[in-house]
Amino acid sequence: MHQIATRAVDWHAIREDFPILRERAHGHPLIYFDSAATSQKPRAVIDALRRYYEHENANVHRGLHELSSRATEAYEKARQRVATYLGATDAEEIVFTRGTTESINLVAQAWGGKFIRAGDVILLTEMEHHSNLVPWQLLAERTGARLRFVPVLDDGTLDLEQLASLLTGEVKIFAFTHISNSLGTINPVSELCQKARAVGALTLVDGAQSAGHLPINVEELGCDFLAFSGHKMCGPTGIGGLYARAEILDSIPPWHGGGEMIVSVTLEKSAFKKAPHRFEAGTPNIAGAVGLAAAIDYIEQLGRPAIFEHDSNLANYATQRLSELPGMHIFGPTKQRGALVGFVMDAAHPHDLTTFADQYGLALRGGHHCNQPLMRRFGVPGTTRASFYFYNTTEEIDQMIEILSAAVRFFS
Repeated sequence: MHQIATRAVDWHAIREDFPILRERAHGHPLIYFDSAATSQKPRAVIDALRRYYEHENANVHRGLHELSSRATEAYEKARQRVATYLGATDAEEIVFTRGTTESINLVAQAWGGKFIRAGDVILLTEMEHHSNLVPWQLLAERTGARLRFVPVLDDGTLDLEQLASLLTGEVKIFAFTHISNSLGTINPVSELCQKARAVGALTLVDGAQSAGHLPINVEELGCDFLAFSGHKMCGPTGIGGLYARAEILDSIPPWHGGGEMIVSVTLEKSAFKKAPHRFEAGTPNIAGAVGLAAAIDYIEQLGRPAIFEHDSNLANYATQRLSELPGMHIFGPTKQRGALVGFVMDAAHPHDLTTFADQYGLALRGGHHCNQPLMRRFGVPGTTRASFYFYNTTEEIDQMIEILSAAVRFFS
């Protein structure tokens, strides 16, 4: 899927587009290896936000004046931009949300509340982020549905041999991550969606770690839902989206009630708009949508195939260099992985190691990464995670190795 010719990009030069990369932390140049938690923002996105607030700021859809028209046009153009970016058939298949977490909760509560009954099965995997686990637990508690889980093998990949016995006719939805936020595992989405369709189950893909890193076409993947977050792909925080096939979206009742999502209201009853506006009660994050569209424009200028290749090379290089350190345990696939690597060093607890690294300007993340069941599966309290994006370099990875080598000496 990713064997697409990539154009040459001057990755060092684009660092100049990110003002924050010139920051210093504890007197050292910033090395930002925490993009899986949130990415940094290019000047183009920052400028788009400022331009909106300076020239277009007004509430959308309800106003008849010029500024409201400008804001509405920008907001709906952003929806179309997201639809094109994800390969959706129609912009009305895109619901703006605060991000992946809210998108999954929308599906679990609105769709699940209508279609999930006692005895139904919700299939997940052992590598799911809490955002794609807790909402389904809550739904199962409310409805009497049962949860099943695809196991994770020692190499960090899914145990697909178990799928036939787990993905049965009782399964109503199969929700799984595209790229693991702790292991870097890239799951075979198209294959999983095809197998789910064969038994009549819907699919939800957690695209938080993939939407900004590799080409995605929801029609080719064959998924029914896909959730993503703008802040992990150079966009602002508090904006993201849910893709859902039109006929499914039309079958789901409203989730939040309020202004904007209604056609008419009496004291006793309300009539609601069609999707996606039915799911966007109240004033939306208009500026966030504008910023997200600017982030998509920026990513597309670079090209997602080129970004994927660059990120993969960084992750592979980091894995190779980390393996040179004593007492190092690296988690996840040994071959192709997403733009991150999780590891544990015998010398120090992940929290202590991350705190040590911070004193040298190196931003890592230590802990369970909202993957507590997965950490228990591997018998560790947490890991240290280095996660990369296209503004990172191999030189920064070399600096990370020097800092971690110093940590080994310090804690030993």
